[in-house]
Amino acid sequence: MTETGLDADQPTRRRVAHSILVNGPSTAAALAERLDLTPAAVRRHLDQLVAEGAVEARDPRSVGVRGRGRPAKLFALTEHGRDGFDQQYDDLAAEALRFLRETGGEDAVRAFADRRAAFIERRFPEVQAAFPDASPAEVLAMVFSDEGYAAAVHEIPVGEELCQQHCPVSHVAHEFPQLCEAETEAISRVLGTHVQRLATIAHGDGVCTTCIPGVHQINRVSPGSTNREKEQVTS
Repeated sequence: MTETGLDADQPTRRRVAHSILVNGPSTAAALAERLDLTPAAVRRHLDQLVAEGAVEARDPRSVGVRGRGRPAKLFALTEHGRDGFDQQYDDLAAEALRFLRETGGEDAVRAFADRRAAFIERRFPEVQAAFPDASPAEVLAMVFSDEGYAAAVHEIPVGEELCQQHCPVSHVAHEFPQLCEAETEAISRVLGTHVQRLATIAHGDGVCTTCIPGVHQINRVSPGSTNREKEQVTS
């Protein structure tokens, strides 16, 4: 692949940034393999993204005994870097919600947040029916990804963790946490179990994470199951 000039570099540079957005903080080697680029090309794009303030280099967390040599840097999107993805109308949305709060009060803002989060309960049964072998958490990840959240699921000792590498409303949610609260409650309702938000992009974390405890107990519980059916699954 031959790339010359800044204009020619822009599409590839955006691919690099988008790959970090979707997959989370990544090493240059991982990006090169993922995007079928040479390591030298990836480092050149990363250097430019760092210079633009769109990406920052981080030291990886040490796990276990470290081997020889310096561990590879992880590259993560900054808040500025996220601005380029689906957040062009943040100012307008925040202004509209401020007006709603001034004219209708906090209850009006919460009603709007609930209405916006309705996509979770509306889309969950459709996606679950289309992918019957997927766990509820995996179904949720697909639902959120369709809405631009770049979501994935990871197993943790107490169950599963829903990770959203991107939030299209994070800047607005920083001022109006009702948006995050409504999403969390909708997740609880479709899974039929309590979940807990551990981190949010809106509050400065690198990723939104939601802990879904006891995943094996709720894998086959549909949103419309009765309490007796849920007890049979969890027993």
